[in-house]
Amino acid sequence: MKKILYTVLTLVFLSTSFVACREQTEKEEVIREMKEDDGTEIKIKDDKIKMETEDKKVKITEDDIKIKDKS
Repeated sequence: MKKILYTVLTLVFLSTSFVACREQTEKEEVIREMKEDDGTEIKIKDDKIKMETEDKKVKITEDDIKIKDKS
């Protein structure tokens, strides 16, 4: 009985540790960063996301992320 209990507890611990340590993809990271800036304009079309702040423009498509600094 103890062996079954230890096995179940080990599986629960391992499964929660893998779920908790999920890393963000580059797209998620860029979106989060742009949302944190004040004054971000966000335009969403079919499969494109365009975000613009005073400092930079970001275009996100399914395949690519383009970041342009305004200068």
